[in-house]
Amino acid sequence: MPGTSASRPAKRPTLADVARASGVSVALASIVLRGAEGASEESRARVKQAAADLGYRPDSRARSLRSSRSRTLGLALALGEPLHAELADALFAQADAKGFEIILGATGRHRDEHRVLNTLIDAGVEAVIGIFPELPATQLAGVAKQLPVISLLREVEGLPSIITDEAAGIEQLVNHLVQLGHTRLLHLDGGSAVAAQQRREAFRHAAERAQAEAEILAAGADDATAFEVLRRYLETTSPAQRATAVLAFSDRAALGARRALDLCNLGVPGQMSLTGYDDSEFARLAQADLTSVRQDVNALAEAAMQAALQAPGASSIHAPHLVVRGSTGGHAA
Repeated sequence: MPGTSASRPAKRPTLADVARASGVSVALASIVLRGAEGASEESRARVKQAAADLGYRPDSRARSLRSSRSRTLGLALALGEPLHAELADALFAQADAKGFEIILGATGRHRDEHRVLNTLIDAGVEAVIGIFPELPATQLAGVAKQLPVISLLREVEGLPSIITDEAAGIEQLVNHLVQLGHTRLLHLDGGSAVAAQQRREAFRHAAERAQAEAEILAAGADDATAFEVLRRYLETTSPAQRATAVLAFSDRAALGARRALDLCNLGVPGQMSLTGYDDSEFARLAQADLTSVRQDVNALAEAAMQAALQAPGASSIHAPHLVVRGSTGGHAA
């Protein structure tokens, strides 16, 4: 039929095509393209030029089968989370430096953690680095018997776990607010999100040590839920009983909290101080100007990569630090 051949995808150039175009044997072409010794400079030049002209790229899958290694790692993270995106970018850089590829598996409303993990295993990755807030530790440990599994941002017994010292981060926030004169603090809890439980418990302990009144609202990790929960709180709590500072679970939740404060005509930080966590791109936006806790993304990514490539991989805890911006200010008790 007319047009049929034109619609057919072009055949991928093979090593044999390169050898034929450069007038050498397949074995010699292979030597050149692998960078091995045994070819003259003239042959190398001809083979490389032919490969470039044909658009030849080595078949990594075939190479992996021959070497029994895929040189690929699986990465599981959540869609829509700014910190996860920053970690992914840092891990891609780490993988490039070490000659590995990363297959990304994104969790979301229609792809749960179990499905993403199985998909990465089926893809033949050498190890999985994952942010798994909900998968049971026993299930992750079972997978780890087949291939290395590195837990990122969540401590899982029996697995290399690359985490931030959440207690230290929350304590820095609480102490900062108390030093500004805030004695009634409200934490918008992250629910089932990764590290939510650690931050919730750390908030209770830090507020108790600082002798501040502490209240916790179940708000989840997303901005829409944080907006609704804080709006209801502000509309149903008298000004005399309200907290004067809000510690949102994350920067994303803090954006929702800020919308609720604006809706209720409460100035930030004049009438209510607001903090986030992660120091993601949201916190750094000029219109947000959000006080937040910075997680060391590059250090987390480097440690996760080392754990994935070593057997057995090592766990590590990384120190966060407070970044003060314009969303927090003094309050007269």
